[in-house]
Amino acid sequence: MKLLQDKVALITGASKGIGRGIAIQFAKQGANIAFTYLSSIEQGEALAAELEAFGIKAKGYRSDASSTLQAEELISNVSVDFGRIDILVNNAGITKDNLLMRMTEEQWDDVMRINLKSIFNTTRAITKVMMKQRSGSIINITSIVGIKGNAGQSNYAASKAGMIGFTKSMALELGSRGIRCNAVAPGFIETEMTGKLSEEVVKGWLTTIPLKRVGTADDVANACVFLGSEMSSYITGQTLTVCGGMLT
Repeated sequence: MKLLQDKVALITGASKGIGRGIAIQFAKQGANIAFTYLSSIEQGEALAAELEAFGIKAKGYRSDASSTLQAEELISNVSVDFGRIDILVNNAGITKDNLLMRMTEEQWDDVMRINLKSIFNTTRAITKVMMKQRSGSIINITSIVGIKGNAGQSNYAASKAGMIGFTKSMALELGSRGIRCNAVAPGFIETEMTGKLSEEVVKGWLTTIPLKRVGTADDVANACVFLGSEMSSYITGQTLTVCGGMLT
């Protein structure tokens, strides 16, 4: 039997990169997929069709999780369309890197709003649904930068560190209702974003990774499959690093 057979998963920011990888792996493991995107409607429909090819139900929602109203409408619509929500993957996020001395207030606020306020909005909205079910798994995609920091990413690091504190707090608040909340902290992962880096920069990163390779979206997605499945039924409040040993 597939690990996520007949579960309903909602994944934010699934149009590309890690979010897309998670959606595909979840579909392969039998989960029905609701996902959000901010790209074109055509791209959203194309991803839904790709996911449905695995024999599951999939539907995309053009929604901005950093908007309280849109997040509440999203949870309501997914609940009606799918009947329940078993897994929430808070993946939507952005970077606006700069040294602190050059960082604008807008760059700080945008990263905090999209990376941190989004998980507040979606988690608060979904809590009522999962409390009625007395079950659920919430997975927050943070970053090793939120644990170790990184020069030029003070806004991103702060938002991702905030996600870890939020994750632990939700685990304490919701555990008695059968709801688990964990975080996944990717390291250097091969995505469209990292694909723009020079070969020299990539080699520099590789020197810090004991496994001597960059990670893939599937590496992160597999960790999420584990945390969304019953295999992790006694795990909550934890941060699972997927970084090839960078933090060792």
